[in-house]
Amino acid sequence: MPDVMSSRLIGVGVGPGDPELVTVKGVNALRAADVVVVPVMDTGERGRAEATVLHYVPVEKVVRVVFALNERTDRARREAAWDAAGERVAGLLREHRRVAFATIGDPNVYSTFTYLAQTVAGLVPGTVVETVPGITAMQDLAARSGAVLTEGTEPLTLVPVTAGAAVLKEALAGPGTVVAYKFGRQAGEVAGALREAGRLAGAVWGSALGLPEESVRPAAELDGSPLPYLSTLIAPPRRDGGRGGKL
Repeated sequence: MPDVMSSRLIGVGVGPGDPELVTVKGVNALRAADVVVVPVMDTGERGRAEATVLHYVPVEKVVRVVFALNERTDRARREAAWDAAGERVAGLLREHRRVAFATIGDPNVYSTFTYLAQTVAGLVPGTVVETVPGITAMQDLAARSGAVLTEGTEPLTLVPVTAGAAVLKEALAGPGTVVAYKFGRQAGEVAGALREAGRLAGAVWGSALGLPEESVRPAAELDGSPLPYLSTLIAPPRRDGGRGGKL
């Protein structure tokens, strides 16, 4: 059994789904870990993080831990699932010196790792928590669509639409580029908010980036039909097209 005081929990961002977008540092962290934890839903299907990790580490090194990733209404059930996941990872830390947790995107941007680390730190005092940054969905979508996220002094606002359409509308009324995460189930409301704000032209959305079922489309094609939950939207501001106009 390792010295608990030297145990490390490392959140590794593995990007939006394309295994080529995992950083060299991320790959090294996954390979150096004794075990690699991947989050799965209680339905059991393989998630993006697990599929990406398996490009770089053998399956016997991967430990699947159930999270209530799809639970948004039953708080008690969600909390119980979080407690169980924290206990499972804490147990791994008591057995191993280095435990990596693979998360899609970046571990410090709307990631399950944040909550896990808080839980585990309370269960295994002295655990060192580290993170390895990952490519985010908005960066990948910008690259695949040609959308420019920011120019000059433009601000960038990132909004999870799970917080409600009002938060998105407020952001769209402001300056700079607005990025919306997790908007698939509210695609109709998002399309309406874009039209109302005059932001439909130039906006783009994407889902399953880097995967065989990838979809990257102009936001003008949004017809209100539900999209995959992990859909991303980029709505740039109006630009005059002049070079350096925002400096």
